[in-house]
Amino acid sequence: MKLPLSRVAEFLGATGEFDHKALALGYSIDSRTIRAGELFFAVKGERMDGHDFAARALEKGAAAAVVGKDRLARYPVITGLLAVDDTLTALQTLGTAVRRLWGKPLVGVTGSTGKTTTKDAIAHVLSQRFRVLKSEGNFNNHFGLPLMLLKLEPEHDVAVIEMGMSHGGEIAALAKIAQPEIGVVTNVAPVHLEFFASVADIARAKYELIAALSASGTAILNADDEYVSQFGRDFHGKVVLYGMKPSADVRAENVASRGASGSVFDVVAGGCRDRATLALVGIHNVYNALAAVAVGLERGLTPSEAVGALATLTPADKRGQVVQVGNITVINDCYNSNPKALDAMVDTLAAMPAKRRIVVAGEMLELGPAGEDMHRQSGQHMAGQRIDWLVGVRGLAQPMVEAARAAGIRAEFVATPEEAGEWLIREARDGDVVLLKASRGVKLERALEKWSQGVGAPVSRRPTNK
Repeated sequence: MKLPLSRVAEFLGATGEFDHKALALGYSIDSRTIRAGELFFAVKGERMDGHDFAARALEKGAAAAVVGKDRLARYPVITGLLAVDDTLTALQTLGTAVRRLWGKPLVGVTGSTGKTTTKDAIAHVLSQRFRVLKSEGNFNNHFGLPLMLLKLEPEHDVAVIEMGMSHGGEIAALAKIAQPEIGVVTNVAPVHLEFFASVADIARAKYELIAALSASGTAILNADDEYVSQFGRDFHGKVVLYGMKPSADVRAENVASRGASGSVFDVVAGGCRDRATLALVGIHNVYNALAAVAVGLERGLTPSEAVGALATLTPADKRGQVVQVGNITVINDCYNSNPKALDAMVDTLAAMPAKRRIVVAGEMLELGPAGEDMHRQSGQHMAGQRIDWLVGVRGLAQPMVEAARAAGIRAEFVATPEEAGEWLIREARDGDVVLLKASRGVKLERALEKWSQGVGAPVSRRPTNK
């Protein structure tokens, strides 16, 4: 939302020398990508301090730079500075101010797995009738969320905002900034255990989104998740359950897999039954789609509108994309991973027709002291799922390989994604189906790039079976 710098200064309680009549055309924390007319926030990250780049941002045409009052001495001859007590707090304060100025419905989405796909699905369903702003990529933390709110414009009818976390209290802080009317929680799983003592503690952190809703808000919850299904007990607003249990308000029945083409199922909601076609692979994506339908119904779409929109939903980059390398089908799900998500994708792979089923699984990060055992359990899980080969990539993938091998699966460990690509060059054959999945830090997409280049076959979109 474009704002005069005088208004920005008023919201932030900022002082300094700047052009009060100038208009902030956008907002940025990155001097490398900032565009002329944007307002630069000199926030401090894990590796960089934006104060080191404020002068550069101004040289590139920034409308002004928001800096800490304690840093003003380093800019003795520079004008165009708004001085505040804390630059991150200022960014978040302005995000909240713009959200309040905009004043329309906002959907907050969180969960251990599936939140980005669910966010995208909700935005897609709502776009059948409304103009939607959704979080870009995974702009879901204390930096990214306020930056997304600053993109709100009067023409937007609704916003869909993802909320991530690694520690308790972070969802509460993000919800305070975004002020959602609708809260969606996908599930609770053993992720980020490096920072939590138990899964129950993770559940309490995810509940912070529901606790932030007012009594006039709506909680949309996974009826089939043992933790999330209980989140509505102490909530005084409206509760909508989705899932496959008979108690779910938005329910999937008669689910049938179409292999690499996704699935079809009935959606029962609001006294109606509609047949859904979903191009996203895996039963877990049926749940993500149900959450999107539930939000659509809550915002006034008809069941047929909401369910019909699913037919044109496509996966985001590296999030369950089905592609081809020559005559080999690849499920590119290498954006992120955790034990629950990996096991779900292995189950999906097991149900697909294939000459051979190959899992290329990188290590899963932030699992804490239980990480090695969880990797072993995932390796053992593959033994009952018709998996022909496991290639473990990096670090804790080694105990996964050992467990799979002990359970009778052919398995090999490699140290890098590039080595995994070389293995695929040597071993993958026409008719195989390959699953690629790992935590973001592994960068497993490099295996796909190495493989594709090595066999001289570009990665291509797989034809869709209607």
